[in-house]
Amino acid sequence: MCIEFNASMMCADYASLRDEVRALEAGNIDSFHIDIMDGIFVSNYAMSLNDMAYIASATKKPLDVHLMIEHPNNTIDIFLKKLRKGDTVYIHPEAEYHPSATLQKIIDAEMVPGIAINPGTSVETVYEMLRIVDKVLVMSVNPGSAGQMFLPYVGEKIERLIKLKNQMGFKLYWDGACGMEKILKYAPLGVDGFILGTTVLFGKDKPYEKILNDIRMELRKEDESFVFSIPISSRELLKQ
Repeated sequence: MCIEFNASMMCADYASLRDEVRALEAGNIDSFHIDIMDGIFVSNYAMSLNDMAYIASATKKPLDVHLMIEHPNNTIDIFLKKLRKGDTVYIHPEAEYHPSATLQKIIDAEMVPGIAINPGTSVETVYEMLRIVDKVLVMSVNPGSAGQMFLPYVGEKIERLIKLKNQMGFKLYWDGACGMEKILKYAPLGVDGFILGTTVLFGKDKPYEKILNDIRMELRKEDESFVFSIPISSRELLKQ
């Protein structure tokens, strides 16, 4: 099974954003997760269109754009024009009258369509959309800010989605309060990727390359069948 790790860029050091991008690339991050918040759908503002566009220009790696905005169909064209073919765009079904129409715009732009599911949103309410998206992002915390506590009941929802993902043809990602314990538990169960923020990646006294290689090696200790979309570059892996 291939496991992906995406960097939550709202947690990055904006005083040296170019250096942050380069350091994460050196650590073989799989993609850059961009949280766009409008202060309406969630009670916070985070990352702007210009932040997203800069990161898109600074790296060839994919962007993973999470739109936490009200009625994304009204403004999604602005974001799609700044992105590249193959980038992922998540919308919240709760934020739109007709989310399938917004998802179709993402598909027509040759980008990867995804939905993000809030902790209080049931699988039943998004069931039909699972057939038309390529990715499902499960929020294990209420959206809007970093550093929140994990909501335990989300684990049951993730286990239900793991059972559906092969049938429906989507990949499953975890966002929020994502530490080593959660990665080691849910990656073997079938979660395809994890959004890494302050819990395990940012604000630590270690290089990103060291942190990411340590996570990958811990997973390999659990199950040697795990592979990663970007090979581990550290020589330490060769010593295993």
